[in-house]
Amino acid sequence: MRQRVAWVTGSSRGVGKGAAVALGQAGWTVYITARSSSPAGRTSHLPGTVDETAATVTGAGGTGIPIACDHRDDSAVAAVAARIGRDQGGLDLLVNNAWGGYARVNAGAWQEWTAPFWQQPAEHFDDMFAGGVRMHYMTLRACAPLLLRAPGSLVVTLSVSLSPGEHGEQPGGVAYAMAKAADDTLAIAAAGQLAAHGVISVALHPDWVRTEGVMQFAAQIELKGSQSPEGVGRAIAALADDPDRAGLSGRVCTVAELASRYGVDVTS
Repeated sequence: MRQRVAWVTGSSRGVGKGAAVALGQAGWTVYITARSSSPAGRTSHLPGTVDETAATVTGAGGTGIPIACDHRDDSAVAAVAARIGRDQGGLDLLVNNAWGGYARVNAGAWQEWTAPFWQQPAEHFDDMFAGGVRMHYMTLRACAPLLLRAPGSLVVTLSVSLSPGEHGEQPGGVAYAMAKAADDTLAIAAAGQLAAHGVISVALHPDWVRTEGVMQFAAQIELKGSQSPEGVGRAIAALADDPDRAGLSGRVCTVAELASRYGVDVTS
C-alpha cells in the first residue's frame, strides 16, 4: 500500500510542525511548506525551518518533503500543488494551517494585539485576511483537483473559538474574530460542494497551544490545561484515520472534542 499523502501549510514551527510530525509518526508522506528554510534562512526570530521539520517527520517514521513557499504568492502555492500532483497523483489530507496574521504579535507587539480595534493599525486587518483567510481559500482552491482524486480525502482548516472572555472582550480583537469566522465559513461552505466528490472538510479549533510564538507571552497567558503542537497533530491524525469521519464534514470541531472521541492525549 502507498503511503498516504498530506500537505501541511505553515509547518516550519507551531501547530503546523506538530501536525506534520504526528502524521510522520503514523507513516504519512508529508509535504511541508513555509517561508523559513535552511537555504534561505528564517523569516522570523522564532526557530524552525521546513527542512528541520521534514527531517523530524522522516525520523519519526514518515517521509518529510520540504518546500519553501510564501503562501501569499498564488503562483508559489499553485506550484506546490502541481508538484504534489506530479509526484503523488492525488492528496489525502490538506492541513490548511499557514497564518500570517500572527506576524506582528510574534514580533513582540503584544500591546497592539490587545488594543481596542480603533487603536490597532489597518495592517492588523490586512494581515488577518491577506495573510490568513485568503491564503486558506487559495490553497484549498489549488488543492481541490488533487483531493477529488482521492475519495475520502480530508481538509482541516485551523481556526479558533470565538467565545469572548469573562468581560466580553474578543481575544485578538475585531479583525481576528472576523477572520476566524470567515475560516469557519470556508470549511463549512466548501464541505457542501466537496461532499458530492467524497471529500470531507472540517474547521478545527485548538485551545491555547504552547507554540513558540505563544510561549513568548507565557507570563500574560493562563496555560493551565493548554495543548501541545504535537497533541493537536495527534488529534488530526486520529481524525484522518476515522472510518466515520465523513459524518463530521461541514462541522466546526474542537481539539478537545476529537481528543475525547479518539482517546488521544493532546496536552503532552
